[in-house]
This record gives sequence, C-alpha cells and structure tokens, in this order.
Amino acid sequence: MATLRAASEAAEIPRRDFLLRSTSALGMAALASLLPREGRAAGGRPELPHFTPRAKRVIYLFQSGGPSQMDLFDYKPTMREQFDKDLPDSVRMGQRITTMTSGQQRFPIAPSIFGFQQHGESGAWVSELLPHTAAIADQICFVKTVVTDAINHDPAVTFFQTGSQIAGRPSIGSWASYGLGSENADLPAYVAMTSLGSGNKNDQPLYDRLWGSGFLPTTHQGVKFRGAEDPVLYLNNPPGVATNVKRKMLDDLAELNRRRLAIVGDPEIATRIAQYEMAFRMQASIPDLTDFSREPKHLLESYGPNVLQPGSYAANCLLARRLCERGVRFVQLFHRGWDQHGNLPAQIRGQCADTDQPTAALITDLRRRGLLDETLVVWGGEFGRTIYCQGGLSPTNYGRDHHPRCFTVWMAGGGIRAGLSWGTTDEFSYNVVEHPVPVHDLHATMLHLLGIDHRRLTFRFQGRDHRLTDAHGNVVTSLLA
Repeated sequence: MATLRAASEAAEIPRRDFLLRSTSALGMAALASLLPREGRAAGGRPELPHFTPRAKRVIYLFQSGGPSQMDLFDYKPTMREQFDKDLPDSVRMGQRITTMTSGQQRFPIAPSIFGFQQHGESGAWVSELLPHTAAIADQICFVKTVVTDAINHDPAVTFFQTGSQIAGRPSIGSWASYGLGSENADLPAYVAMTSLGSGNKNDQPLYDRLWGSGFLPTTHQGVKFRGAEDPVLYLNNPPGVATNVKRKMLDDLAELNRRRLAIVGDPEIATRIAQYEMAFRMQASIPDLTDFSREPKHLLESYGPNVLQPGSYAANCLLARRLCERGVRFVQLFHRGWDQHGNLPAQIRGQCADTDQPTAALITDLRRRGLLDETLVVWGGEFGRTIYCQGGLSPTNYGRDHHPRCFTVWMAGGGIRAGLSWGTTDEFSYNVVEHPVPVHDLHATMLHLLGIDHRRLTFRFQGRDHRLTDAHGNVVTSLLA
C-alpha cells in the first residue's frame, strides 16, 4: 500500500508542476492585460480602436429623474389652446403608463407655462429656463426623438447605463475602459460623480452598479469621486506612515498576491495588484486634480456660484474638464432632482438654476482649450415627461409622469453635427413622427465616435459573446459631422 501511495505521489508531481506553470502563465497574462504597455493606452485592447476616432473621450452629463422635454427643448405652442382638455385616445393608443397615473379618471393636458425662443444661426428652440444653454445652441445637436423601453426609474436608468434593464451588465464607461483604456496611468480610465439638485430633494437613489463593470474585469469599473474634501476614500496615508513605508508595504503585498496568482490563476488577483498600484499613484495625482486655486477667477465665475462647493454639479463640471485634459477616457456626472411628478414649475426652475450655467461653461471651457473637438459631451436623462398632468392642474402649476415614447438628449463636440435639431414629435410631444433614436442606437453612435464598432466590442461570458448594444443598435449617421 505504501508503495502504491509513493508511486501515485510520484505521478502527481509532474502534473502538479504542469498546472502551477500553466496557472502562473495565465495569471501573468491576465496581469499584463491590466497594466500599461508601450504603444497603446493603459489597459486598452491592442486591436482597438477599429477605425480613426472622432472623439478621444466622453463626458456624460446624466440628468437622473427624467427632464421634461416640452418644458425645456420640445416647443409645442398649440398645446396652450388645449389646456385642461383630455389627451385624445388616438394619441395614447393604449400605451402602458405607470401606476402613479393609471388610476386617474382623466388625463388633462398641461401646456408648458415657460416661454421659448429660437437661438443662434441654427434657430434651435430653447426654453427661457436655460438661457446659458441657449447661448451655445449652435454648438449642440438636439436629438428630440429618443425612445426607451422602460417606464420606471431603476430599469430605465440601468438601461441607459448598461444597455439592459436587468442589473448586472457592464456600464457604458466600463465598456469604453475595456476597449480603449486610459491615456493617463496615474488616473482611472472611468470616473463617476454624483450630485443632488434643488429640483426634488427626494429624488430617486443611485446605485454603484450603474458605473460597475459587471462581468468585465473589475479594473474597468468606474471610480466614484465623493462630493467631499477627500474625493477618494482612504487615499491619504494614515498618520505616521511615510510614503516610502507605504511603497515598501505595497511591494511586499504585491509579491504575496503574485505568488497567490501563480497558484490559483484568478484574474481578480491581477486586478487587485493593478488597483493597489493605481491607488498609490492617485495619492499624488488627485490633490493636484482637485485643487482649483490656480484656476482664474473669471473662469470659476463662469461655472456659477457653487463651483467651489465640493460635490455640487458646478464643481463636478469643472472637475470633469480637468479630468479630460489629463486623459481620463470616460467621465460621468449623475445629477439627481428631475423627477417632478408635482409642483413641476417651481422644481424645474431650481433644477435648471443648478445645471444650466455650469453645463454651458463646460462646453465653452472645452472649446476654448481646444478639447471640445475631441471630447463627446452628452446631456440627458432616462426618459421624458407626459404632456398630461399628474395630480391637480392649474394655469400655473402641474406635475408630469414618466414618458418613454419621446424625449430629448443633446450632444456636442467629438464629431457630432453642431447646430442640428434632429427628429420630429407630434404636437403633444407624445409620439415620434420622424427619426426615432432608440437607446441602443444612441450607444452605437457614441461608441462609433470613439472609433469602436459596437458589433465588434464583445466579451465572452457564460458561453456567450456579450456587447453593450446586445443584438441591436445602428449608428445614427445623420448626427455625425
């Protein structure tokens, strides 16, 4: 029996050695894929971009809650004659609505009380609520016919961020990081920031999974910057710990992780090594990034009175510009407060006061620095609002429910056709008449401007090749310059 055991152990040694060597090779390959390589962006896949990109990076100004398109961009003057009349059944056509208004006995039309004017050489219609955005109308492409599949916030926001209403898929920023990597080894490829406006302090929550990497390697997940003096937790050394001590500790920890990686071959260990190194480099890069003291006074004033308040939309807009000029691939600002089911006129005034000036300042700032042509800026929420009123209606007050059938998203810079208003909705701003733009088409167009064929950016998971646009999506070539 002892002889048989010894023979068995002798036979196992070569096999164990083979497995260790194999997993070590696999682990090192995984680690190499996450660390910078000469001749390509850090963490990017070597075969991308698929073609010459028009944009190097994206700033996505996500307006969470669902901005009211007919109060901001989709001018419907004939609705004033329809005040308090019932929305015709021929317009709604039995389309599903949320439980918040499905029990209403009637659907009275609530025209916008805000004035509109045409602006710039393009003649774009913009609400009086957005005077700063109106001033840069010729730099913007207004897409008035975006449509989505979801009618409630969580699935709708998830759909816009991941291409699926079901949670767990990689976010669009993670796909960009996976495909192209970062141009700066000292900062993440993907950064997310959140802010809360004065429009609705009880607006819907946001979840970290919205900037998560899903089944992609976790090195591609968005790094959340907090609205605080220290935007990244645990970035500073503990009291009494010098930088050289921290460096030695990380070197020893990396060696332990590499040994474990050689044994088990888990790519997440390689991710952990890369992320520890990134955190160490960020200790030097983040303080300089978030220091606005060298920005000229006139520029700070252009972003509005809240620009020096950490975590405000204005501060995040300026931070987005500073991230872009340092080579961060995808910057996303989530701004809550647009979910206005009641008291919409007062709430939307506050929301626009928070966002209008900083948004326009960001576009102008990028343009003056020569960054707008290579930066795609996207502004929009997860759906629009209904022309009919939710709750009580008066000549000066109304609320609006969620509306997925048509709403406005605008884009600027990065190869987008400036001064264009694309698509037509019906007189009720309820249905698309011409040129619908589904969410998958919007995603395909964004990736196209980054030099990515959305059909070829895939990741195999559970036996299937997944992509951001799933089995859908077409580039909207009419939006391209």
